[in-house]
Amino acid sequence: MPKIRVMIIDDSIMFRTFLTQTFTKDPLLDVVGCYSDPIEAEKHLAADRPDVMVVDMEMPKMRGDEFLRKILPTNKNLKAIVVSSLSGNVFNAMQAGAIDFIGKPGSHPGYDKDQFVPDIIQKVKVAAAAHVIRPGAPQPGASALARTAPPPRRSVLGATTKSLIAIGASTGGTEAIIEVIKNFPANTPGVIIVQHMPPVFTRMYAERVDKLIPMKVREAQNGDRVERGTMLIAPGGDQQFYLRQDASGYYVSLSAGQKVSGHCPSVDVMFESVAKTAGKNAVGVILTGMGADGAKGLTELRKTGAHTIGQDEESCVVYGMPMVAYNMGGVSEQLPLSSIGDAVLKRFS
Repeated sequence: MPKIRVMIIDDSIMFRTFLTQTFTKDPLLDVVGCYSDPIEAEKHLAADRPDVMVVDMEMPKMRGDEFLRKILPTNKNLKAIVVSSLSGNVFNAMQAGAIDFIGKPGSHPGYDKDQFVPDIIQKVKVAAAAHVIRPGAPQPGASALARTAPPPRRSVLGATTKSLIAIGASTGGTEAIIEVIKNFPANTPGVIIVQHMPPVFTRMYAERVDKLIPMKVREAQNGDRVERGTMLIAPGGDQQFYLRQDASGYYVSLSAGQKVSGHCPSVDVMFESVAKTAGKNAVGVILTGMGADGAKGLTELRKTGAHTIGQDEESCVVYGMPMVAYNMGGVSEQLPLSSIGDAVLKRFS
């Protein structure tokens, strides 16, 4: 098997050295170039022929997202992983076509080099095998944060107070989720989301999405009510995310727990709690992602009579989670990403 050719771009010589040593120890990875800034790296692209770039987010001469927006459209098979120290600009990089991102060691409590090493190696390997999907990028320098939220196309009239939408995603999911929800009207039934993401970044992501759609979006806190017009994103970290119900309706519960299906929060845990609490009143959606998290839970949800939707292979960055859910019989309807949002809303027409 040919080695994965990796290019490193970071303005810190210490971090470049650390990454080079990390990748060199893996027999499947080959560091073909190591540069201090994007301008220098661009000069060597043709000669180095990297499969995957590992790009720092914040650099003096050019930000990582600006660099990716410049080079990815003309390098069709090049994949990129962005390394960031708590910068909301990382989501601009995802919009520009990066496969995934990762926080630098020390970017959040408890995240050190020992955890970073296996994480970055896995992400590079996943990126190398990922399906390249170049989104319709805005003009250079434009930011998704500057977009005006689209007006509601229609009201969601058929929903009841028991109606609910649950979405799970991983690699490639930050942009996939936005594609699904971008036209959800302000009175859409409550939405809960698990997107595999490091702590703090989930709050940044919620703040970003809140500016893009008519619904109110925020990172969930323990006890938050799940109501019409509200979208709650599970916080990254060490807490599992559950849907609960009391006399007043649905709410979410966060509690410390072990990883399930390799993750905390886990899509499986969320879907299983939705199956027990909302059952057939819910619509479940599983999007692009590596592994099998969410497949078991979505299958349980479908058994209650809920409608479940899986993203199809062609539109997935990584056809892992939706594939396993489909093969387990957990998917009522498999659709391209561009059709999923309308399909969800039709369930409440």
